[in-house]
Amino acid sequence: MQEPLHHHRCRVIYGDTDSGGVVYYANYLRYFEAARTELMRERAISYREMEQQGLIMPVVECHVRYKASARYDDLLLVETCLVEVKSRTCRFNYRIIRENDGKMLAQGYTTHAVVDCDGRLTKFPEALLAALRDQSPDAA
Repeated sequence: MQEPLHHHRCRVIYGDTDSGGVVYYANYLRYFEAARTELMRERAISYREMEQQGLIMPVVECHVRYKASARYDDLLLVETCLVEVKSRTCRFNYRIIRENDGKMLAQGYTTHAVVDCDGRLTKFPEALLAALRDQSPDAA
C-alpha cells in the first residue's frame, strides 16, 4: 500500500455471509468497490459525474488474496490507494482490516479501463487525468 491512503469503514451485514457464517468470498470485491467509489468522490470525481460525461470505468482485472474471514457484524476498515494512472487505465490497491483486532483479512487490486457509452476504449479527460495523477505516486 502506498500513500495517500483512503479509509472507508463498513459493517458486515447478515446478507453478506454464507451458510458457514463468514463473508462470502465475492463480497470482498463489493467492499473494494464501496471504498474505491468513496475515494474517487472525495479526491477526484463521483462516478455519477463521470457517467454524466459519458464515461465509465469497468473492472478489467482483479485479484484478491484472502488471509482470514470476516463475520457478521464485524466493523471493517478498507484502505485504498490509487497506485497507477495511465491515459486509458488505472489501478487501485486495497487492504481490508477488522477494526476490533487489527487483523488483515484480505488484500488485492482492481484495474480499470475508461470506456465511452458505446463501450469503446477512450482516454481520461485531461482534468480528470490530472486529478487522478495527483493521487498516484506512480502516474505514467
